[in-house]
Amino acid sequence: MYDICCVGHITLDRVVTPTTEKHMAGGTSFYFSNAIRKMGINYGLVTAIAQSEMPFVLDLRTKGTEVVVFPSAKTVYFENIYTGNLDHRTQRVLQESDPFTVEQFKAVDAKIFHLGPLLSNDIPVELIKALAGRSRVSLDVQGYLREVKGQSVCAIDWKDKKEALQYVHTVKADEAELEVLTGVVGIQEGVKILTDWGVQEVVITRASLGSVIYGDGVFYDIPAFRPVAEVDATGCGDTYMAGYLSQRVKGVGIQQSGEFGAAMASLKMESYGPFDGTEEDIIQLLVVNRG
Repeated sequence: MYDICCVGHITLDRVVTPTTEKHMAGGTSFYFSNAIRKMGINYGLVTAIAQSEMPFVLDLRTKGTEVVVFPSAKTVYFENIYTGNLDHRTQRVLQESDPFTVEQFKAVDAKIFHLGPLLSNDIPVELIKALAGRSRVSLDVQGYLREVKGQSVCAIDWKDKKEALQYVHTVKADEAELEVLTGVVGIQEGVKILTDWGVQEVVITRASLGSVIYGDGVFYDIPAFRPVAEVDATGCGDTYMAGYLSQRVKGVGIQQSGEFGAAMASLKMESYGPFDGTEEDIIQLLVVNRG
């Protein structure tokens, strides 16, 4: 059994900033897997890609990550265009992958399944329900709030949210996603609605403003850690969750786990591609900031 298993498609990514253009692998599963691999837990990834992108999987396996791969006719292809402060991006989807099925997970078990759908049809509600029947489910909701029109990504509501979220223990969203999901403005108001639907732990990221986590009846204020340089924000939220869940599965409290994830995301922003540091790097940054 894995401590944590991430479920999501590895993507082809084109990342454009005011100064550079990069082509690389991406997606929640890719950034999460790379970030968590040195965190001292038993980890596995379940993904689905086209045969042409198998080198992405081979690279992860070479670095020590266990990967279960299901075939897909195509690999999902994202284009991310960032503005100057890296807090805002415009996305296009150039091709999509096949969705996951319940049958694919009959032989996969974990203490925590972290689901990272990139588009609304990636992970059906039936799969969330099946996984919740034997494990704790964590969900990054962003994919359920994306609709592809032509090649443009538009924000939509998630029509199956009330049915699905009763099976989800931990939800991760940013402020804009929380507003779309709940229909209200304000973190406390939005979180109350999610908990009324059955969610027990809510992680709300706010980019450079830090994050807020709700759990056990308490709101925790998690500060942001200023990076030495803001180079690449792609995958920062996934890196945050890798840090956060790696600590939670070890029994660490919410505040300390949130700060660990925030520090990890800050270090990731300082370079292109996924986080490649160690647990010691994160602890050192935390010690420096705590004075």
